[in-house]
Parts: sequence; C-alpha cells; structure tokens
Amino acid sequence: MRRFAALAAVVVGALASVTVAQAGNTTVTNITFPVDVFEFVPCAAGGAGEVVELTGDIHDVARTTINGNHFSMTFHENVQGLTGTGLTTGNKYRATGTATLTFNGNFNNGQAEETFTGSFDVIGQGPGNNLVSHEVQHITVNANGDVTVSFDNISLDCG
Repeated sequence: MRRFAALAAVVVGALASVTVAQAGNTTVTNITFPVDVFEFVPCAAGGAGEVVELTGDIHDVARTTINGNHFSMTFHENVQGLTGTGLTTGNKYRATGTATLTFNGNFNNGQAEETFTGSFDVIGQGPGNNLVSHEVQHITVNANGDVTVSFDNISLDCG
C-alpha cells in the first residue's frame, strides 16, 4: 500500500485542479484514478505463492493547509473495486485497503515530520490465499536538518 501513497502524492500534486474546494488557507483535492499493479501473495498456490495482477481505482482526498510559516498536508486514500487474477492458478482476488499520509513542516527552519499508516489486504479464493499487510512509518527532521526519529514497521501475514 505504501507504493499507492507515493503514487497518490504525485498524482494529487499533478492534478490539484481536478476538484478543488478552498476554505481560507486550506485546499481540499478529491480525485479517483485507475491502477494496474502486480502484488506477490506468498501464501497462495499451496504456499508456493503467486503474483496477482490487480486493477481498479484508488480514491484520494488531499488536504493542504498553510498557516503563516507552517504547512500541513494529509492524504487519505482507499481502494475501490480492486480485483485481480492469480497469474499461476487463475484464482480470483480482491483487494481492500486504506492509507493516511501526513506531512507537517515549517517554511522558516525546515523542521518537518511525515507519518504514514496503511493497511492493504489481498483476499483470494479458499483458505490460505490471503495477504494481510500493515505499515506504520514516521520520520522527524529538526531545524538543523538532522533526522531525530525514523522508523518503518511493516507486517505481512497470511490471513
């Protein structure tokens, strides 16, 4: 799902004029874009794993606020109608997931932080064909440009 957040950030930046509602110094952008991705599901095919091609849409809402020298941006996304087929078995899969990515920073001194949380599941036919993933990632940069906090916790499980 992390790769979807990165893609969403690029797409939101490029298409910021698609649907925009402004409230003072806050801009909200609401877009839906198609995806075609390949995801490896290690539990599928009797434990041998298989690559699943998934197609559908991602819906993204981006909120940007500038308040004096401070900025904050939040991207919230969810997959919509993401379905696919296993390239080895031909089994049908569907994907579910949400992610939130936040950026906060200061224009004067460069102090900033970013946090990502996401869950993404690929659910296959029958037992033992699921991929359940969760991620929490954070980085903090102080006014001197030093990274003071950095972690990326990812869990992948067969569901």
